Amino acid sequence: MDVKNAFRKDHLEEEVYISLPPGHNFASDSSLVWNNNEEIEKVKQKLKREFDIKDLGQLTYFLGIEMAKSHKGLFLSQRKYVLDLLNETGKIGAKPIDTPMETKTRLNLEDGDPLDNIGHYQRLVGKLIYLTVTRPDISYAVSMISQFMHAPRTPHLDAVDRILRYLKGTPGHGIWMRNNNNAITITGFSDADWAGSCDRKSTSGFCTFVGGNLVTWKSKNNQE
Repeated sequence: MDVKNAFRKDHLEEEVYISLPPGHNFASDSSLVWNNNEEIEKVKQKLKREFDIKDLGQLTYFLGIEMAKSHKGLFLSQRKYVLDLLNETGKIGAKPIDTPMETKTRLNLEDGDPLDNIGHYQRLVGKLIYLTVTRPDISYAVSMISQFMHAPRTPHLDAVDRILRYLKGTPGHGIWMRNNNNAITITGFSDADWAGSCDRKSTSGFCTFVGGNLVTWKSKNNQE
């Protein structure tokens, strides 16, 4: 549903406080979910009477994320986002590569020459960070290059280039959320590389599955 909103842009001369609705608290966040199409339609009609609202139909694309739904499940990807990024960086015709980062890569703050355009590096890494929303396969590599946002050097940009070449060969990869008949078994995995980098940083990561579907994942670096 697309709701037309008016946003106040003027400066306020007094302090304004906003309180949560009665019954709501910071310890819980409730969601209302229906599988009944008739009830959903009633809610839509109610909203239309109260607000200037437009029904956009079944969700297929939102903030660069593509959704393909069937009776078997839901597939989330950022294929168009990847192709746009490859076009923007001139890598659409680059030779694909099989992995986002070499196994023995050890990035640091000393090797290579400082980059002239730090902003360019920061924008690229920022876009790759957003891509990890549906691409956990690049999470580790992106977490490594994001450590050098403040002072990037040529090896760091080379690592970004490798990730882009990997994406060239895998633009349609994403997350498959299969229909699991309401199974709620929760399974978690974690791993860590203690002080494995040149500057004694440790890398840890975890992922969580609910009913066999990946719902959370993270890879991060910690200073020893």
